[in-house]
Amino acid sequence: MLCALIMAGGKGERFWPLSTEDKPKQFLNLLGEESMIQLTVKRLEEIIPLERIFIVTAERYTSLIKEHLPQLPERNIILEPEIKNTAPCIAFSAFYIREYYEDSTLVVLPSDHLILDEDKFRNIILTGEKFVEKNQNSILTIGINPTRPDTGYGYIHSGKEVDTIDNYKIIEVESFKEKPCLSLAEQYIKDKDYLWNSGMFIWKTSTIINKTKEFLPETFNILSNTNLNDQENIKENYNKLEAVSVDYGIMEKTKDIFVIPGDFGWDDLGSWNSLSRYKDTDKNNNVIDGSVALLNSKNNIIQTNKKTYIMGVENLIVIETDNEIMIVNKDDISKIKELKNCDK
Repeated sequence: MLCALIMAGGKGERFWPLSTEDKPKQFLNLLGEESMIQLTVKRLEEIIPLERIFIVTAERYTSLIKEHLPQLPERNIILEPEIKNTAPCIAFSAFYIREYYEDSTLVVLPSDHLILDEDKFRNIILTGEKFVEKNQNSILTIGINPTRPDTGYGYIHSGKEVDTIDNYKIIEVESFKEKPCLSLAEQYIKDKDYLWNSGMFIWKTSTIINKTKEFLPETFNILSNTNLNDQENIKENYNKLEAVSVDYGIMEKTKDIFVIPGDFGWDDLGSWNSLSRYKDTDKNNNVIDGSVALLNSKNNIIQTNKKTYIMGVENLIVIETDNEIMIVNKDDISKIKELKNCDK
């Protein structure tokens, strides 16, 4: 039985000032009329019914989840008491989901990614489910065929092919690589056996619990002794957990890990710059959202509420909200957190 766990507790700081702690990226309509989390759930519903789609999020976002996904059963909203990175979040959610679907297979994915070819994406998930059902102690991750030497993604070094299901290859994972420098990313592209790490996984719910027991025994013991029906007990015990990523805590230590390459138009929309790849541009490569008059300007991203006049500039990102205006050079967008904090 296939279930989904969507991680939706992030703050989305790289899309500030539009994304805020009160309304982060996953609740924004960055591309179209629906929010990122609505798009994520919608693309899953053809293969997983809504009653088997779970959202793990922070308590402060409960009302937003209900607003954006009013048909989602309330029991399917898993509240993480505090941010402890992905390993505790996933393990806690797996314990919770096991209470409802003991023998489930679980696809874990972020709430704010772009996927263009949704049919192929769904086919890969169903193929992954078949592999995991045959190899129940395994972990399967979805790797993305890279289209450019991007330094913003982690990479997966793939090894030998172990299976083919529905014309999709299943390949051993040699290792996970941290976000590289440009020269190393360029080498990865030349080597042709590296994939982008999408942060999407497929495994048996029992397997991730067992892997937690093996590699993060303290986390396992705390969660095993947590009353999942008692929010105060959850908060008390969750505070004791070590904050560690699932990549570092489990993925890099396990041997039964495989990757299925994906080519379905994926992007994690990691910053304002990424919108230029998917939004319409004018003849000078400007992305415009709002009433904007441009003259002798190119390669800008402009999103404003008021009538805006811009002349003789390039490579700028101009974002207006109800209370703020941000103007930043595209080359400096990686420092957006510094800008956000400069007046504190």
